[in-house]
Amino acid sequence: MKKFAETPFLPTEVEIEAISDNEAKISAYPFEDGFAITLAHPLRRLLLSSSVGYAPIAVKIEGASHEFDSLRGMLEDIAIFVINLKNIKFKINGDKEQVVVEYSFNGPREIKGEDLINSDVEVVSKDAHLATINSDCNLTFSVIIQKGIGYMPSEDIRDIVGPDYIPIDAFFTPVKKVVYDIEKMLVEDNPNFEKAVFTVQTNGQISPIAAFKEAVSVMYSQMSVFNKVFDLSEVTVSDSGEEPVELKELVIKIDDLNLSARSFNSLDRAGLKYLGELVLMSEVEVKNIKNLGKKSYDEIAEKLESLGYPVENTLPENVASALRRKLEQLKA
Repeated sequence: MKKFAETPFLPTEVEIEAISDNEAKISAYPFEDGFAITLAHPLRRLLLSSSVGYAPIAVKIEGASHEFDSLRGMLEDIAIFVINLKNIKFKINGDKEQVVVEYSFNGPREIKGEDLINSDVEVVSKDAHLATINSDCNLTFSVIIQKGIGYMPSEDIRDIVGPDYIPIDAFFTPVKKVVYDIEKMLVEDNPNFEKAVFTVQTNGQISPIAAFKEAVSVMYSQMSVFNKVFDLSEVTVSDSGEEPVELKELVIKIDDLNLSARSFNSLDRAGLKYLGELVLMSEVEVKNIKNLGKKSYDEIAEKLESLGYPVENTLPENVASALRRKLEQLKA
């Protein structure tokens, strides 16, 4: 006998297929009719607009005063050199947001992306051509590499860098392509359920799986603004009838986790008292805790993983809802 629905059907399955190092297919299902595209469209926009990447934002070339200049012994004009540099995909090593890297080359030789690798930066487009110089040329230049999202035109960068630097249009987005397909699928006797299939391709600065996870995390963070008005922890979600897991281990105090003083103080200043509060946070939210450095983040991530709650995982919604209610009672 057909039942009346009281809540939307919750999808239960996710499949990930790595097509190559820079391309992957992610599928989620089954959605009720119309729900798949409701999720897929904003996720695609977030992948293209909010994924974090790296780009050269300015270059200073010894012997060249502006982008329309030329350099003795270099085949390319400065304008072509800047275009070639803009097309090289860098990646900053470590957790710095900006680095200034300096280079010096003597000819004759061709300079490619792989020649720009050093301790500060990795280059993912190793075969990309930068310049050709002859024996008369000593090419010395420094490049500012910046971490960011989206796009910033050179006009906006000009006032940020020094007057001896040539600003460069900055294309930070590491995601080259995102497409999604909505496929019909049969669930029991109902042929109107859907599968959302995403194909994500990146430029190598970030893996497609990491980019997708980052976009989902940003979506969660954007939606959390409604917690200021609505107590979303009180929203109940239909599940398969299973009881939430034992919450006792999730409400132990953070000061019982034997963290270093620096890590504990960062969490304490952020008002975090219980393990469950950390477990409920996304990876991006944990990283954005004020004054939490990379070493402290790594320590916390390692501790959570040892307890069975890796930062990249999320709790089932029924467990998360029960945990939020329990934490509210404890902190009341």
